[in-house]
Amino acid sequence: MKKSSRLKGFYKLNRGERMDQLLAFSSLPSDQARILGQDGALPFEITDLFIENAVGTYPLPLGIATNFRINGRDYLVPMAVEESSVVAATSNAARWVYESNPAGPGFETEVLSSMMIGQIQLLDLPVKDFPAAESKLRAAAPSLLRIANETHPRLLMRGGGAREIEVRSFPEAEIPFLVVHVHLDCRDAMGANLVNTVCERLGTEIEEITGGRVGLRILSNLADRKLYRARARVNPELLSLKDAALTLDGPTIARRIVEAYVFADSDPYRAATHNKGIMNGVDPVVIATGNDWRAVEAGAHAFAATAGRGDHPGVVGGNEARHPGRYRSLSKWSVDSQGWLVGELTIPLQLGTVGGVTRLHPLAQVSLQILGDPSSDELGQVVACAGLAANLAALRALTTTGIQRGHMKLHAKNLALGAGARGGEVDAVSVQMVRAGKVSSSAAEIFLAEFRKHVSWNPEAAVTDVPKGAIE
Repeated sequence: MKKSSRLKGFYKLNRGERMDQLLAFSSLPSDQARILGQDGALPFEITDLFIENAVGTYPLPLGIATNFRINGRDYLVPMAVEESSVVAATSNAARWVYESNPAGPGFETEVLSSMMIGQIQLLDLPVKDFPAAESKLRAAAPSLLRIANETHPRLLMRGGGAREIEVRSFPEAEIPFLVVHVHLDCRDAMGANLVNTVCERLGTEIEEITGGRVGLRILSNLADRKLYRARARVNPELLSLKDAALTLDGPTIARRIVEAYVFADSDPYRAATHNKGIMNGVDPVVIATGNDWRAVEAGAHAFAATAGRGDHPGVVGGNEARHPGRYRSLSKWSVDSQGWLVGELTIPLQLGTVGGVTRLHPLAQVSLQILGDPSSDELGQVVACAGLAANLAALRALTTTGIQRGHMKLHAKNLALGAGARGGEVDAVSVQMVRAGKVSSSAAEIFLAEFRKHVSWNPEAAVTDVPKGAIE
């Protein structure tokens, strides 16, 4: 039986009911299910191995984004994030894509390229000798690739390995230098250690070939050879808004989303916030699966400043494809000939599903199991879709009621908790704050006090148990 990620009312269920649906969808082994029940507790012996001077752990909420269909397959997507509304908004946008064509593929994705980049800096050569050094290095490329692959024979056996040598020059830099790029297919590993080992191994060879001095030898987090593209079409009727405050038809909202995209693609001040909204969907999945979200953030924003729209026909690489100083939108939105909203996101993602924290962190293993034990490339495609969905949700909110309305509904619960509300009080107080348009710490304290005056205090009381008008 085909599993569906379209879990209606999932957010209304209690924890046990959510777990039941999650286990039924993902077929999690019982031992991994128990890990979820431990509320993120990480044994100190593992924590102490992960970092120096460890004293404890810092848990993040782990939620499930529903409604994702990607290339015809349904996914429940784990997200580790503390920001209110991210999981809900991303799930809602995924639902619009899902319901636009319930029998269709949902999000459509592709892997544009799957290579990590290592950099070897070459110094102490006169600028006039740069062309000769470049020629020597290109001629030596087969030998350099052979040595690189001898460094990681098991990677080569798994179908990966060094694929290409690229040489770039910076004759006008304050200290002129050349840089050799090694493109490495790391298969399902993120590959930082693999790449760095290769760069260090090739340093001596490059010095002997050119007569120069090797400086830095390390991977690049501008992984523009490890690119993923996600695309979605949305029936504008699903975007329509009708409530007491505002009514807008779907085609109007779709046009406004395109206008908002143009704003971001033209103005770096807006682009930074626009792309942060994309990363609201990306980072939580990266974190949940034990990957390096800092590397992903660095790569995404650097890519936005060098080839932000993803207009390139295939793989970005070489100086000719880069546009320094132009920071742009990572996504692109348009309305097609049928009037449907079309979104596309091209993003570099340095991800792994084997090795490192992904292998050692119990919750990372659970998250990967929920995703169906994906390959690195499959995970990259899921993450790209989560980023595009988060972007769509943010743009729809911004172009209609404003970003604060939905966000504050969820933030109100945090404020209610902070004021001391417990159990059913949290919902009662947060709902009243939103209704009154007063979402603040002081309002939470006032509404909580009023609630307790009118209701015999029972921290487990449900919202439906609140007498009508008790805290109006």
